[in-house]
Amino acid sequence: MALGGKIVTYYNGEWKEGNTPIIGAADHASWLGSTVFDGARQFDGVRPDLFLNCQRIVYSAEVMGMISPVTPQEVFDIVEEGCKMFAPDTPLYIRPMMWAQEGTPGIIDIAPESTGFSVCIEEFPLPEVGTFSLTVSKFRRPRQDMAMTEAKAGSLYANNGRIMADARARGFSNALSLDSQDNVAETASTNVFMIRDGEVFTPIPNGTFLNGLNRQRVIKLLRADGITVHETKLTLKDFDEADEMFCTGNIAKVMPVAKYQDRVMPDCPTAMRARELYFDFSHSKFAAEDVA
Repeated sequence: MALGGKIVTYYNGEWKEGNTPIIGAADHASWLGSTVFDGARQFDGVRPDLFLNCQRIVYSAEVMGMISPVTPQEVFDIVEEGCKMFAPDTPLYIRPMMWAQEGTPGIIDIAPESTGFSVCIEEFPLPEVGTFSLTVSKFRRPRQDMAMTEAKAGSLYANNGRIMADARARGFSNALSLDSQDNVAETASTNVFMIRDGEVFTPIPNGTFLNGLNRQRVIKLLRADGITVHETKLTLKDFDEADEMFCTGNIAKVMPVAKYQDRVMPDCPTAMRARELYFDFSHSKFAAEDVA
């Protein structure tokens, strides 16, 4: 799926330009969905927390039962090489991927040592602030005993996709989804935060959604800025009573919510502060040094 303009793809030790075919028709991944990926960003010449994304793609592969053919450092070095094929200020979406090429004969599980690896880097601008809207989805997140929720796995995104499609069909950008216990989990593609009386609240990771890298970074930055952040169970009632909301993810990094259901939310000072803190961090020397 091409997102924007120029694309470069690393596969089998070389870079090629364009949407390069990388998975065969008989590969395990093409018919049984054994893919994992990660998403990082370049903007303004910086790639914040890139090494963490490189660590997570290897971890996701291991969760799926694969043996990664590359180390996190090797992924990082390949991505750095690929980004040099673009102008430094080009906004990029950076996607390392792994998948199973073979399965156990006659059975649906994967052959761990058959892992394929690729990196796809695409020109893709960051979305503008001001029109992002949320509704509530009727579709829920799977429990960790129902799916491999620890991994950033392609197989989880069929459910995410129908959450997004339903939201957009109703005129919204995205939607809150609940877990099986009626707690808010996240949206179709981002972690979510709400603000009430100047304090920030976000769903506590319970195994039904990824504890996103941008989520973790923003929590650290807010707390360092003196803002109280609560990781706790949250219901739709909490969001109905929120003063502000924002989402974190790799596409937009930090996105204030301009509309929730029928309620317009024009003033988002804390959400905008979170965004400011993130981009200030991204341009600082600490972004390259801090991978914890």
